[in-house]
Amino acid sequence: MSEKNFLVAGGNSGIGRELVSLLLEADANITVLSRNREGVPEGAKVRHHVWDVQNPFPDAGELPELPEKLDGAVYLPGTIKLKPFPLLKDDDYLTDYTVNVLGAVRMVRGIIKNLKAARGAAVFFGSAAGTTGFPFHASIGPAKAALAGLTRSLAAEFATSGVRFNLIALSLTDTPLAAGLLRTEKQRSAAEERHPLKGIGDASEAASWALKLLEPESRWITGQVITLDGGIGTLRSE
Repeated sequence: MSEKNFLVAGGNSGIGRELVSLLLEADANITVLSRNREGVPEGAKVRHHVWDVQNPFPDAGELPELPEKLDGAVYLPGTIKLKPFPLLKDDDYLTDYTVNVLGAVRMVRGIIKNLKAARGAAVFFGSAAGTTGFPFHASIGPAKAALAGLTRSLAAEFATSGVRFNLIALSLTDTPLAAGLLRTEKQRSAAEERHPLKGIGDASEAASWALKLLEPESRWITGQVITLDGGIGTLRSE
């Protein structure tokens, strides 16, 4: 991975920050896109540009340092908006779709030439809720399902260009985004018990899987949904 070029959208927090640190350890060059620089690891090989995924992707003038060849790109922005269905408004659905799906579309549209030039790889982050029904997920579930569909469609369309697209589907993971669901020991214990493996996801583990999918050794993997969910999407724990 030394001297290879990667872009990480959402690389200032949680899994994204862990991934940037792993890429730095591998001596890669990293462009981080996020709403602010706070939390972005320091280093001569890290460049940061401001991007709110609810806005258009930066053009070439705004990203003058983006390498012509990108060996990989990772899209991490997401939402966790759990409400009873009667309380969900149109804006809830629009926000979930914009952040989870349209932001990924905007990123790929902005860098696909760079990925094609390097025969690179893209990794998205989805959710077990994209394939398994959970209460109070009637807004985020469809958005994550759409992201999985986008992954497969892009993988098929750009396979002949050598560009790979894969998705990592998570269950509840200990990140700042999920902090509201893990505020108390009671909440954490209940979340752990819901999973057949009796625990919750770890940001560093998720980041390491993203790194694996970016590595040349994964050159034969595309269009896949890699599930890190403690078994909650496929197993009964009782």
